[in-house]
Amino acid sequence: MAICRGRTLESFSKQISNFLLAPSQSFSTPRFSSCNVASQFERVGFIGLGNMGFHMANNLIRAGYKVSVHDINCNAMEKFSDKGVTTKATPFEVAEISDVVITMLPSSSHVWDVYTGPNGLLHGGGLLSPWLLIDSSTIDPQTSRRLSATISQCQLKEKKDYGDAPVMLDAPVSGGVLGAEAGTLTFMVGGLEEAYLAARPLFLSMGKNTIYCGGTGNGSVNSLTIFLLLIFFIAAKICNNLAMAVSMLGVSEAFALGQSLGITASTLTKIFNSSSARCWSSDSYNPVPGVMEGVPSSRDYDGGFSSKLMAKDLNLAAASAKEVGLKFPLTSQAQEIYMELCKEGQESKDFSCVFRHYYSGMDEP
Repeated sequence: MAICRGRTLESFSKQISNFLLAPSQSFSTPRFSSCNVASQFERVGFIGLGNMGFHMANNLIRAGYKVSVHDINCNAMEKFSDKGVTTKATPFEVAEISDVVITMLPSSSHVWDVYTGPNGLLHGGGLLSPWLLIDSSTIDPQTSRRLSATISQCQLKEKKDYGDAPVMLDAPVSGGVLGAEAGTLTFMVGGLEEAYLAARPLFLSMGKNTIYCGGTGNGSVNSLTIFLLLIFFIAAKICNNLAMAVSMLGVSEAFALGQSLGITASTLTKIFNSSSARCWSSDSYNPVPGVMEGVPSSRDYDGGFSSKLMAKDLNLAAASAKEVGLKFPLTSQAQEIYMELCKEGQESKDFSCVFRHYYSGMDEP
C-alpha cells in the first residue's frame, strides 16, 4: 500500500510539474462578481442531445429557460424543433444567442471539437457572447486542462457588470439516464465559487444535488488549483463508472449462473435485494428483461448509458491505474468485455446488455 501511494504521489507530482512548466497552459484570473447575474440566465444553449443531454435539455425547458440546442444528429434536433425550441446548425451559432452554454458530449475529442473546431464555440477569435461555459462530459484531464487554458485567454464581446471574461465550470454528473430523465442527477462542480452559486439554479433544474468540490472562496483560482480540481472531478467520475461496470458484470454473471441452476431472475432479485448482495445494479437498474419496468432491459436495452461510453470510461480507468502503478485485474477484465460487446455491434445498447449479449442470459417470462 505504501509503495502504491508513493507511486501515485510521484506520478501526480510529475503531472503537476509538467503542467506548471508548460507556458501555453497559464491561466489568467477572471474578474467576476455574482451580483446581478440572475437576469443573465434567460438564454441557455445546450450542445449534445444524446441519451443524457436530451433529458437534461428538456428539464431546462420545463423549468422555463429559453433554450437553444445543437447536435450533429438531425433527428435529435428535430424532436426539439417540433416543440418550437430553437435549433442551430453549429455550436458557434448557439453561442451567439446564449448567456450560458452547457455541453454534454461522449468523449474528449467531441468536446475539443465543439469548443475549438470549425464553427465551434470559440470560433469568434477569442471574443465570446456567453459569460458562462459548463461542461458536464466525462473527459480526460489533458483535454480539460487545454480547454480551460484556451478559454482563460478569451474575453466577452460585451462587458458585463459582473465580469469582463468568460467563466468555465466543470460539472460531471452521476445518476445515469434515469436520473437525467427524472431530474435527479448529482452535479460535481468545480471552478469559481461565485460562478457555481450563480449557476446552481441551472443545476437544480436538471438534478437534485450539487456538490461544490473546491475553490478559493475569494473569486480567484490559480492555475494549480484549477488543474487539481479538474483531476479530482474526472478521477471521481472514472472511479464511479468503474465500480458501476464491475457491479453490473457481477450481478449479470450471478443472474446467468442462477438461471443455469434453475433459479429465476425474479427470485434471485428478491434474495439479492433483501440480503448483502443488494446494489444499484440489482434494485434500481436490473439487467434481466422482464424483471423491472422503466429500465433499459425492459426496452431491449435501448437508451441508457451505452456500452461504447462504458468502454471509453474503462479505458480511461485502465490508463489511470497503469500510470500510477496500481494492479487493476477487474478493470482490465471489464474493459475487455465491453470492448468485445462493442466489436459485436452492441456499442449503442445500454451497458446492462452484457447480461444478454455476453453471458447469454435469458429474458424473464
